[in-house]
Amino acid sequence: MKTYTVKNTSLSVSSVILGLMRIAEMTDAEIRGLFDAAVEAGVTVIDHADIYGGERHRCEKRFGEAVKLSAADRSRISIQSKVGIRRGWFDFSREHILQSVDGSLAALKTDYLDVLLLHRPDTLVEPEEVADAFETLHKAGKVKHFGVSNHTPGQIELLKTAVTQPLLFNQVQLSMTHANLIAQGVAANMAGLDQSISRDVGLLDYSRLNGMMLQAWSPFQKGFFDGVFIGDRKDFAELNDVLDELAAKYGVTPTGIAVAWITRHPANIQVVLGTTKAARVRESVAGSDVDLTREEWYRLFRAAGNKVP
Repeated sequence: MKTYTVKNTSLSVSSVILGLMRIAEMTDAEIRGLFDAAVEAGVTVIDHADIYGGERHRCEKRFGEAVKLSAADRSRISIQSKVGIRRGWFDFSREHILQSVDGSLAALKTDYLDVLLLHRPDTLVEPEEVADAFETLHKAGKVKHFGVSNHTPGQIELLKTAVTQPLLFNQVQLSMTHANLIAQGVAANMAGLDQSISRDVGLLDYSRLNGMMLQAWSPFQKGFFDGVFIGDRKDFAELNDVLDELAAKYGVTPTGIAVAWITRHPANIQVVLGTTKAARVRESVAGSDVDLTREEWYRLFRAAGNKVP
């Protein structure tokens, strides 16, 4: 398993993250089996959010009930959760952040979160309120590290006018076929090409310059919850041919190659899985160890529909 050290910290994290947004209806044995398989494969980061599961803290509660973390379990993993999404609106108020974190800790049956992320940008954000909440949580030992999700450089800089804790992570959507985060920079300044339109205001370069680690959610999705591209020969026949070819070359699955495409990037991007299948976790972990050549990386990039001018 490829691991990364977060810049300016001693924090070491796995390149593959187990995301648990789909475990609400799983049995205790199934949840524990998924967790054990991920840890055995080398995954050290478990991803939650207060909204996962249909009702607030549902998936966190199911995890806490099913896994029943021992002291040994807790010491070898990092648990992160997210806060800020409510039904039809966003909320970065001090009160909501503090209440939500307390709810997450109770549901997960743990004393602290290793990482707390602000889930989606709240345009009504008051950075001083966020700073107050973060300081309170940090001093109380309830949260060790902080970050954001789906934020632009400007939104991060706004938070940093008041927040004193380092913002170490930004979880964003990224896959080979939903790759504007990367693709825009490749085709910068190309008039008339949709790919050259900036939708994230230089987030990739900003993250590398400022030591923020990106986490890629929906790494196998065609677009915004449009289904997966792996095995889709109707819309992505060429891409799947290349995936199959490289999977055979490196002794992994096409899923593994899709992971390798992300982890090959020197930005050290983590891959957030949403699977409930232990086999898919193992396939992804195996892929994280594959070092694609530059030519192979760009071949996949083009086959996914991205332009190389």
